Amino acid sequence: MEREFVDAFGQRRRAPAATVDAVLDAMGATAEGPPPSLARQDRDERPRCRRPPARSWGWAVQLYAARSLRSWGIGDLMDLERVARWARGLGAGFVLINPLHAATPVLPQDPSPYYPSSRRFRNVLYLNVEDVARGTEADGDATAFLGHALNEDRLIDRNEVLRLKLEALGRAWEGFRGDTRFEAFVEEQGTALDQWAAFCVLAEIHGGDWRTWPAPYRRPGTPDVVRLWMEHHDRVRFHQWLQWLLDAQLRQASSHVHVMHDLAVGFAPGGFDAWSWQNILAPGISIGAPPDEFNTQGQVWGLPAFDPWKLRAARYRPFTETIRASLRHAGALRIDHALGLARLYWVPDGANPADGVYVRYPFADLLDVIARESSTAGAYVVAEDLGTTSPEILEALAERGLLSYRLVWFEEKDPDEYPELAMAAVTTHDLPTIAGLWSGRDLEAQLEVGLRPNVEGWEEIRARLGELAGVGSDADVDAVIVGVHRALAEAPSLLVSGTLDDAIAVVERPNMPGTMTEWPNWCLALPMPLEEIESHPLANSIAAALKRARAE
Repeated sequence: MEREFVDAFGQRRRAPAATVDAVLDAMGATAEGPPPSLARQDRDERPRCRRPPARSWGWAVQLYAARSLRSWGIGDLMDLERVARWARGLGAGFVLINPLHAATPVLPQDPSPYYPSSRRFRNVLYLNVEDVARGTEADGDATAFLGHALNEDRLIDRNEVLRLKLEALGRAWEGFRGDTRFEAFVEEQGTALDQWAAFCVLAEIHGGDWRTWPAPYRRPGTPDVVRLWMEHHDRVRFHQWLQWLLDAQLRQASSHVHVMHDLAVGFAPGGFDAWSWQNILAPGISIGAPPDEFNTQGQVWGLPAFDPWKLRAARYRPFTETIRASLRHAGALRIDHALGLARLYWVPDGANPADGVYVRYPFADLLDVIARESSTAGAYVVAEDLGTTSPEILEALAERGLLSYRLVWFEEKDPDEYPELAMAAVTTHDLPTIAGLWSGRDLEAQLEVGLRPNVEGWEEIRARLGELAGVGSDADVDAVIVGVHRALAEAPSLLVSGTLDDAIAVVERPNMPGTMTEWPNWCLALPMPLEEIESHPLANSIAAALKRARAE
């Protein structure tokens, strides 16, 4: 445990005594010093992550928001395939997507891709149902009409999407006559898939949060859970089948360009991974982030933390399974809040987010897992290394071949001075779009929802944006967007990325940190379907700029 740390403002912070006591209690008073590493190799002998095969550019896509005319109210895996084909035709090498991690398939649905039930399985909302139902009795029924009608509202209604998709998939399952590929998938996935399917059935009966279930069901593998698995075997098989379908559609969608998956930093405390691994978690603790320039009050994410000692005792099996699942059918992996591999900011339940403390993790061992799985999968890895950190952490990430993450919003240098071993981008899902920042609408929105933004800081970034784009302060937003991407394209970084939001000058950001219901987080679809985006002049201008620079 780090009782003191230097924050984003250069100030030394000391954790309150109450926080230290709570953390020591959660860890059984074993928080002094980092857990020893299992690996003792010399630095030169450690396995490194795969390197991108070439310099390339790509699109960052919030898949749920990227709807086509055939979508059922939410972007799905067939829409991902459409984006991937379009991207390849433009000369792109990758598509970065939001986490596809599984939500528990019951109502109500939590909209955040970063608050999943499980990071080892996929979200049924991303299934293209019409592809599944084709040729069955469920093919062409009225449910598809209702699903398409959901596209008329820009706000995504995940509850209604789930209801309609499960209804149609249930009818398709009734007509399913078996498939040897399905049986092979179930055998390959083993106990984890068995437990996931049982968890889904339990959630359908007792509700989505296992902590509220009758005591005999609050742990996997109890006699009551085994009994339920047998008594509801057809429904268990249904949930296994859904994961098989997701796997097949994802494999197909990933066959055109490298799909870069996004690994969320954690999982919901009431979800499957927490149920499955509860003995390895630190009780009474949530992870978050200390105050910084753009989140001045600090953050608590409501995600449980692995106890580093217990994780090591489990020989990192939960972490290994998570990384391996995230790399399945992936060309690359982005690790959200990769700094958390070295240390996580723990906040005891009920404490102010500014009163947290950093707890160290067995960094070298976790990097060993990532490097090994990256090499096995033939996929490269990007570390989202933004936020409060130290030079030692950044150096260790680079030594293992994880690419750094460089954002125009935060970099003082021009893009042509960015490092080679990095992915360069303008913004992320948690930050303003170019149109939102340039128009001032994002700053207005922050104030309207009760946040206390760093107004001076955002105004400085806006001025910096104009300089990069080579335009005046009253320039048209399209000119700013194209100009900024031309500057971004000059980065020597191996990867550069533009967002579909910026490609069509969307004003609203996907997520507003520090809000719950005050902002439609993760629920805003793009304002036009993919069919229109593919021929949008601004999108194609951005693609031309990025492609030209990558080809030089």
